[in-house]
Parts: sequence; structure tokens; C-alpha cells
Amino acid sequence: MPAVLGLNFHHDTSAALVVDGRLYAAEEERWSGVKHNHPTRKGTLTAPIRALQWCLEAAGLEPQDIDAVWAASMRPNPAAGWWLAEERDELAALLPAPLGEHLRLLSHHTAHVLSGYLLSGHDHAAGLVIDAGGSSLGSAFGPGRERITGYDLRPDRIDRLHQGIPTVVPSPAGPRRVHSSLGHFYRNLARRVIPPGDEPEGSMMALAAFGDPQRYGAQIRELVRLGDDGEVRIDHPWGSADSSTPLLLAGRAWTADNVAEQPDHERADLAAAVQEVFAESVVHTARHLQRLTKASTLVFSGGCALNSHLNGQLAADSGFDTLFVAPAPHDAGTAVGAALYGWHYQLGRERLPVPTDAAWGPHPGALPATAVPTGYRALTDLGPGLAPTVATLLADHHIVGWVQGQLEFGPRALGHRSILAHPGHATTRDRLNAIKKRASYRPFAPAVLAEHATEWFMSEGDPFMNRVARVRRCRADRIAAVTHHDGTARVQSVPPDHQGLHELLDRFHESTGLPLLLNTSFNRKGTPILRTAEQAVAAATDLGLDALAVGDTLLLADHVPDPRATALRTR
Repeated sequence: MPAVLGLNFHHDTSAALVVDGRLYAAEEERWSGVKHNHPTRKGTLTAPIRALQWCLEAAGLEPQDIDAVWAASMRPNPAAGWWLAEERDELAALLPAPLGEHLRLLSHHTAHVLSGYLLSGHDHAAGLVIDAGGSSLGSAFGPGRERITGYDLRPDRIDRLHQGIPTVVPSPAGPRRVHSSLGHFYRNLARRVIPPGDEPEGSMMALAAFGDPQRYGAQIRELVRLGDDGEVRIDHPWGSADSSTPLLLAGRAWTADNVAEQPDHERADLAAAVQEVFAESVVHTARHLQRLTKASTLVFSGGCALNSHLNGQLAADSGFDTLFVAPAPHDAGTAVGAALYGWHYQLGRERLPVPTDAAWGPHPGALPATAVPTGYRALTDLGPGLAPTVATLLADHHIVGWVQGQLEFGPRALGHRSILAHPGHATTRDRLNAIKKRASYRPFAPAVLAEHATEWFMSEGDPFMNRVARVRRCRADRIAAVTHHDGTARVQSVPPDHQGLHELLDRFHESTGLPLLLNTSFNRKGTPILRTAEQAVAAATDLGLDALAVGDTLLLADHVPDPRATALRTR
């Protein structure tokens, strides 16, 4: 059976391998400990050496067993076309032989969209990719990079139908062409809304739920012009990488340096206005794609597809019957898209089954008997008793680290490297935000049994936690810890074949009548989701969790009673 390797050398460095119809994928940050695995210098490309090594070892392959190697191009060379020989040679030199000899490049946005389309199960779909920037567009479009790209996607071809076009702006050296980026627009405004120390984009999306979009809506709309044929034009410099120009609103200058001085309610109002205009712009382009392709399904990817509120609006307003957001829409997912491109379009192999989980990475390893930290005690060899034991802990409102099975690929914990809690009390949310050192307004996501999702939410959610759904009003007071201020929640639907969470959710449902849990990523502030059992022990101790489940071993904090005794008394 042939084997195809996909690589991402940019930030969120990653590797993916498809062999025998199975996908292995991992992000380099899980080994380096550097979130997003940012290179030391902007523009520097690095190889995902440890992620690549794990993929090969997990599949039992050597480098010489790989038949094709694909990676997304990111070199901003204005004279380049789709085949960038200079970049290919530079990247090939970073790889062990003979992998470099096989390396070929495809466009960054094509790798993004295929990481969704080739896992969606749909034959005909429109594809939309929006991010800060991708591959060079080449001389046909003038200097610039991919920003907003639309596709018509079919099993036998990939047609690029829509490309964001440049804007001519004045400069000291004369007029120049600038490609507007909705990704830069959102990020630049977020840096003027969110104080340093908090992740800007995610925090602004959360803060927007507390604001009035009307306060600054008219002024923000003046920065973005929506034209015919899905066109989005952003006034310079707001669609560029500029982060220093003051934003003048109501006689006040908003900058990244003075954001902490701005009143909280006005920051929320500005966040709400930006979120609304941003979503309107994406929906505008999506509707144009629907008219062009006549497809019933939209596949959405790129960094902007991490905006779960946007995705909820796209699902409702874009004109498509179905929205499929790539399981890993950020840059790490381009390695998956590149590998799937080689597997399907180059080698002609059948597409992989539609996934309901992204557990494509390494197992955590066993928890050594000597790993029990001070202040904890171990319950070992629980086997089938693990799920009911942990369900009892959660029903008693304890916070539990949960490390089970293969590591998730992507920025969100899906029940393999998670911190779990009872969803019922807002005080639990507040305690967790304090534990993880997050802003108090940041929400947490519910993981819900898929078969019960629509009983609690107005839509069925998403297995990869990629979109919000409105909480049913009659249920909201019972799940206050996962209901955001605007009545929505970022819902992860957990299907029956989910190996990490389904059994535990079943047990918790039996115990409490609630078919859902609060699920957040198991990591410290500013660090990636953890990978190994040893890292989990250190993090649980540092964060002060009440318990940690690794495999069939449960570490209990000394102040927590044995849940097995509690269960027996309940019976």
C-alpha cells in the first residue's frame, strides 16, 4: 500500500501520513513545548522533525518507504507561480534523505481546503479559505498572497473560482497594490481590544458576546466594503499586518499600547462590532460561492475558520444546506490536506472515511508507579471501573484531568487530553478560568452525547468543536458553566464510536441526567495541549486539579474522598 507524507514548515509546524487508508498526524509543538511552534525569526521555515519521526514510527515505516511528499508553499515571491523550485529545494534540504527527493509543493490555500473537503464525505462542494495570508499569487495577480480563495471541489478536479483581489494604495514610493486580509483585519482590531497576555482573536470573540455591536458598528463598517462578485475590500492599513496605526473612534485613539486604559464595556462594544462586520464579510463571499458553484455543501478552512461564532452564522446564513469546517482549519491542518492531496489526486486512492474524532497522534504512555506526586494518591487497575468512578467525581463537582488514547490533532481538546468538569454551575467556570489564568469572560465548551445534542441545543453541534449553537432557553440554567453570555455554546457532539469520552458521558448522564460535560484543553497558560502521561502529572499538580485519569489509573488529591465509596453509599 502506498504511503504519502504531508508537511507544514510554517507556524503550527506539523506532519501527516496516510498509509493503508489510515491517517497519522501530529504537531511539532507537542514536542517542542512552544505553542504554535513559531520559528525564532519571522519568515524562517522549520521542519517538523519529531512529529515526522513519530508518524513514521507509528506506521512502522522508514523514510525510503514513502512514495510521495507534499507540502504547502508559503514563500512570498511575487514572480513565482504554483511550482516554486527555489522554495522546494530549501525545504527539501531540511528533510532526511530520501524524503527531500520526493518533495513537491501545492498552494497553501489548496492544502487548507483539502484538509476539509477530502474528509467531508461530499462529492461536490464549494470551498472557502480565509486567513492572514497564504502562497504567492504570482505575477498574474500582482504582488500579493492568497487571502480569500473560493473553490469548486469534485473528486476528480479542483477549480479555483474566486480570489481576493488587490487594492491600490498610495505610499511614499508611489502607488502599490495591497491584498486585503480579513485575517489581519480581525487580528489587528483584536490587538486594540484585548490587553497583552491574552490570546487576542479568541478573547475578542468571547468578549464580543458582552458588547453592543451598534455602538461602533457604523464606523467599523466604513473600513470594509462589500462589492459585487463576493468582493471584500478593507481600507488600508486595516487589512494589512499593521499593528501600530491608531484606530480613531468617537474622538479616542485605540492602540495596542493603550488598550488596558479603555473602559471594559467599550472594549466589549468594539469587539461586538468587529465580530459582526467580520461575519457579514465572510457570509457575503460564501453566498457568492453558492451562486457560482450551485453546491449544497460549503467546506470552510483557514485560520478564520477557528472563529466558532462566525461558523455558526455561516451555517445559518450562507445559503448552503451543509457546512463542513475542516477538523483542523489552522495552518497545522495544511499537512493533512497536503497528504490527502497526494493520496487521492496523485495516486488515485479512495478518500478516507469521514472522521468523527481527530485522535490521530501518539498515545500518552503508561503512568509509572513512581509518578504519584505529593498530595495525591493512586487508584490503579480500574479497568471498566474507570468511567463510573470518574463520573462520580464529576457529579460531585470535582475537576478532573482526562488523558485517554491517542492525542488530538488541532487546537482543541476533544476528550483525549482534556480537563473535564460538571457543566451546571457558573462557579465551576470561574474556578477553571482562575486555574488556567484566563480572562473571566472566556467561556468553556460542552461535550455532549450526539444522540442528545438537539435536546439541549438548537443544532446538533460539531464533532471538532468548531461552531456555536444556541442553548435551548429551557435548559440554559442547568448548564450555566458552558452557556455563554449571549446564550450560545461551542458544542462538541460526541458520537457513539468516540473512544475518549462517550462511555464517560454515558455514565455521567446516568448519574446526573445531564448528557454533557464541560471540556477544555489540558494545558497551562501559553503552552500547547500536553502529550504524555508524565506531562499530565506535572500539569495536574501545577494547576491543582482534584483528580487525574491516565489510562486505567486515577490520581486523587488527598482532599478528595474515594469516589468508589461514594458510589456504594449511593446504591
